[in-house]
Amino acid sequence: MSPRRNRSRSGAVKSAKAARTGSGVRRGGEERSERERYGLERTEDWRGEEWAVRQISGGAAVKHYRCPGCDQEIPPGVPHVVAWPVQGDVADRRHWHRACWNARDRRSARLQRSRNAPRY
Repeated sequence: MSPRRNRSRSGAVKSAKAARTGSGVRRGGEERSERERYGLERTEDWRGEEWAVRQISGGAAVKHYRCPGCDQEIPPGVPHVVAWPVQGDVADRRHWHRACWNARDRRSARLQRSRNAPRY
């Protein structure tokens, strides 16, 4: 005697078919993968300016970045924070480690990089 199935086969076939076609789950008119990639944006006050802050998940982090808080590299796949002045430009965006962003007021003003260090 074969084991009893708890789910109907039709439901399993439908979900497998949706996975093959790559159709995303939509919630509130926004595709789920897009929401996960860009994260939720909020504003914070820092040094008398309004900053837009966005959490980036590890799966969405695909490039190398240099954290301005500790001057260390953020490798791909590491969750981090992107912050920029609300009145600023796209070029003003900076990628921070989460801990460095939370400790930004306790950090020194400027860390000096060695001559041979990369500038990204």
